[in-house]
Parts: sequence; structure tokens; C-alpha cells
Amino acid sequence: MPSPFPGMDPWLERPGLFPDLHDVLISYLRDNLGGALPEGYAARGANLVWVEDDQRRKPDVGIFGDTPPEAGDASAGIYSELGMVAVLEEPIAEPWTETYLEILDVEGERLVTALEILSISNKTGSDRGRGAYLQKRAEFRRAGVNLVEIDLLRGGLHTTAIPKSDLARMGRYDYHVCITVVGESPRHEVKPFRLSDSLPRIAVPLDPGVPPVVVDLQPLLDRAYDLGRYQRSARYASVVPTPPLTPEQQAWAEGILKSKGLLA
Repeated sequence: MPSPFPGMDPWLERPGLFPDLHDVLISYLRDNLGGALPEGYAARGANLVWVEDDQRRKPDVGIFGDTPPEAGDASAGIYSELGMVAVLEEPIAEPWTETYLEILDVEGERLVTALEILSISNKTGSDRGRGAYLQKRAEFRRAGVNLVEIDLLRGGLHTTAIPKSDLARMGRYDYHVCITVVGESPRHEVKPFRLSDSLPRIAVPLDPGVPPVVVDLQPLLDRAYDLGRYQRSARYASVVPTPPLTPEQQAWAEGILKSKGLLA
């Protein structure tokens, strides 16, 4: 079943669902570009890697549950009786990875354009994922690489390359796409859009003199929603979107969900 909303589904922005949506959309973007790029270019997946400060992965509640084990270990006394000595294990520094896309000049293996769908960690001030992302973006800029940033998260810090003040002058928005085009006169091509809007069609830049490739984002989201069976996972009747909607947005969303039979 397709998404009930005309554009982004705010129930998919919460931490339990958005990471999966992020990865699926990256995969679909790669497939879409693979069939549209001109001869001599190719889309490849790449990973941004960093290590958290506490050197531990956050537990996956979806797999392990949200109830921590009880304090104390009933079997500890048995180990002691057998003369065994407890040695605490040191935390292992496990890296986090996030996938993004690179468009390469195949012949020279030269990076031309990077495409990012911003993640929750990219927009969280206390997360090292944000620092790693901003550092990588600065490297792209110094290397003369075009950058496409797709922000489908209403919450968190402003993160895309377009200054927030410049974006605010374009009117009210919930999401936006920022495309940084390098060249003699670097510029940002920006598309802000609202919760009630469809996801936009965007032009992915390549080398100077080469026409950009147009990608329609909404069909990719529709496909992800349908094949990922997000309708049940969204839990429209029992979960509040993250971040919460405004009263106006809530009334609008509830009207849509009721008309689709997804809310009583």
C-alpha cells in the first residue's frame, strides 16, 4: 500500500524507522542514477565512518527489547566457589557507518558529485556523526566536488551547506534539498518544501558543460514505503511523530489518516 501522505511521512522520522528508510532511499537513488547517468559516469555507494565517544554502540531496541537485564547475576557465586576470578571486559571501540552516494568519472576514477540523505546523527549536536559529516563536507568543498544534501528530518540542527538565514528567507518549510554546485562561481541550488508537498524533482550536477541528471524523489519514497511495509511499523494510532507536529499539521495529518482508514 502506498504512503497515505502526498510527500514525506512524519511518522517515519523517528529513530526506530528513519535509519532503515535512509539506507533504502540511498539504494533506490543509486539504482535510479545508474540508469540515467550519461556514458562515462557511475554511481557508487560509500561509507562515512566514525566512533562514538563512549565507544559503545547504542542497543538496538527492535532486536533486544527495551527492558534491561536485572542487576546482579545469580550465577556469580558459582564462579567464585570454583575459584574463578571476574575480569571486566574493556569496551570495544566499534565504528558507526552511514552510507552515501558518489558519482565518479569512471575513466579517471575521479569523484564528481556526492549525494547525502541527512541522518539523525548528522543533525544531533552531541553526536560525533555530525562532526564527521561536517568534516567530510569540507573535504568535498576543498576538492571541488558537487554535493547534494537531502534533509527529510524536521528536527535537529540546521546542517546543510546553505546558511539557515538564507533558507529562512525563502519562506516556511519543513524539509529541503540543498545542491552545492562547484565551478568558477560556486552556488547553492535550494528547494524548500512543506509537509503537505510532494518530494521534489532535483537536478544532480555533474561536470561543467555536462547537463545535470534529473531525479524525482517522490516515487523513490513511495516505493520504499510500500516494499518496506511501513504502514504497520508507523503505528499511526499509538505513536506521536518525532518531533511532534504543530496543531495545524496534526489536524491535517489526522484528516488524511482517517480518510485512508488508518485512524479511527
